[in-house]
Amino acid sequence: MKKIPALRYRWGNTLDITTADREGKIVLSVTGRVDTSTAPELEQAINRQIENQKRQILLNFAGVTYISSGGLRVLLATAKKLKNPQDKFGLCCLAPEVLKILKLAGFTSIFAIYPSEGEALAGW
Repeated sequence: MKKIPALRYRWGNTLDITTADREGKIVLSVTGRVDTSTAPELEQAINRQIENQKRQILLNFAGVTYISSGGLRVLLATAKKLKNPQDKFGLCCLAPEVLKILKLAGFTSIFAIYPSEGEALAGW
């Protein structure tokens, strides 16, 4: 795997997003709470990749401790944008609490969820 410098964006003390290109597949590693106040920044980071024609996006949620309806809206909007056959969108490394919220919302059938970043990228 070719090492590429990651881009880092930081908003306040509640959300940290690191972007890395893994052989054309974009991994956004998110740390903090994805709630109403931080969801727009996550959406902006994702949209920036889509605008740059990066349409294989994996969200690594290993550091996400909470997701609200605002965060769920961002995930749903992203899934709708990445609907072409060559597009990929998924999540990995979910904390049990976050996975429970996604299951309760019925989102586990909308996009792929992987136990690890490696397993997600290997399947793409």
